[in-house]
Amino acid sequence: MPSPVKLSHLVMQTNQIAAMRDWYIKVLDAELVQESDHICFLSYDEEHHRIAFLDPGPLARKGEADVGFNHVAFSFASLKDLIAVYEKLKRADIHPNWCVNHGPTTSLYYKDPDGNGVEIEVDNFADVADCKAYMRSPAFVSNQRGIEFDPDELARRLRAGVPERELLDRANLEKASA
Repeated sequence: MPSPVKLSHLVMQTNQIAAMRDWYIKVLDAELVQESDHICFLSYDEEHHRIAFLDPGPLARKGEADVGFNHVAFSFASLKDLIAVYEKLKRADIHPNWCVNHGPTTSLYYKDPDGNGVEIEVDNFADVADCKAYMRSPAFVSNQRGIEFDPDELARRLRAGVPERELLDRANLEKASA
């Protein structure tokens, strides 16, 4: 059976399209493709739309402990790009609620205006096969959550010339926190 060729788009139900639109435009540097009173389409790459917001009428807010969508993740090309976005969002008073090197990724987690989880991340491995091998290793299995970090300190070290590969290596964080 054929597999899909890509994940095309994500549609979120909301009663605050304008707030969601503005937040995702800031976070993803997205463009507004089309909008009406009940739906809004955004794109940040070659796809006609990657995210849409649908207002079907009054909705109840989902609680943190409810079953359902937890978060969506957006990958950036480099740690330098991830830090640039972090600093841009910080200037816009948008702050992560969790910063962690999982091993496979270095990730910053945010909450959008509806409280949905949004992860912006960079892959820590250049090769997917190496990443999968790491995810099967005892180091990952024993600590799947990862090692928390201070994004301002990470940014400082990157600007000081520490190589990205070194900063993305979770083993270096584990040594520093021991």
